[in-house]
Amino acid sequence: MSVFITCAVTGSGDTAGKSEHVPITPQQIADSAIDAAKAGAAVVHCHVRDPETGAPARDLDLYKEVTDRIRSSDTDVVLNLTTGMGGDIVIGSVEAPLPLDPEGTDLAGATERMEHIRECRPEICTLDVGSMNFGEGNYIMSNTTATLDEMARQIQAAGVRPELELFDTGHLWYAKAMAERGLFEGPVLAQLCMGIPWGAPNDLNSLMAMVNNIPDDWVFSAFSIGADQLRFVAAAMLAGGNVRVGLEDNLYLERGVKATNAMLVERAVTIIESTNETVMTPAEVRAELNLTKHA
Repeated sequence: MSVFITCAVTGSGDTAGKSEHVPITPQQIADSAIDAAKAGAAVVHCHVRDPETGAPARDLDLYKEVTDRIRSSDTDVVLNLTTGMGGDIVIGSVEAPLPLDPEGTDLAGATERMEHIRECRPEICTLDVGSMNFGEGNYIMSNTTATLDEMARQIQAAGVRPELELFDTGHLWYAKAMAERGLFEGPVLAQLCMGIPWGAPNDLNSLMAMVNNIPDDWVFSAFSIGADQLRFVAAAMLAGGNVRVGLEDNLYLERGVKATNAMLVERAVTIIESTNETVMTPAEVRAELNLTKHA
């Protein structure tokens, strides 16, 4: 069995102040992605951040700089950009939900959320297939079925492979309904996002409930967060899937030791190879997923 590693380089969570290794500027993000690729990641999943504050951003120029820097390097890697930004709702309060709290609310239409995908043309982009209470407080990750259908059409038109981010069983149910309506070209790529409050828990029964409902002709990967991230390298692989690690989901290599993206990828390589499996190259991933490498 061959397994590919995705490195989620920085994310959009409140992690920049928790570790000096979380990349913030476009150069830092690109350099960290390149280091992860050299360590064995075939795919790098990238968000961008405000270079001054570290806050999550949707700025097209930041995405262009990150992708240009990675592509101009001498390191081959499959580019995967997020489309998750623009679906964030924070209600005003439990007694007065409207108006929405402007601190944290970031709502954009499908076309605006896809702007950087059309411009940068990565090989893969994520699509969060559903809405959910995400963590504590009044925050809701919002992705309506109509918005998802339109974003899928635009991803298809851009010639980019969607990675379907599935946080719970209902998300997988809707992803299969979308596939049945021809909104994805094969092979379909799914990412099982386990252990994120309050989606699917990351116990093995929940993981296998997701895995056992994935169509046989789909390709899937799975991950968990925090201290369970590296354990899930083994779990995902044993379930027949691929793996994801990176500072978006976990800041530590082990207790008390802050990680870099490259360190997490190196540890994932060790786990995979210790079971006599092989780590896939970017070229092998492109062949398996029938990806189009854009300039």
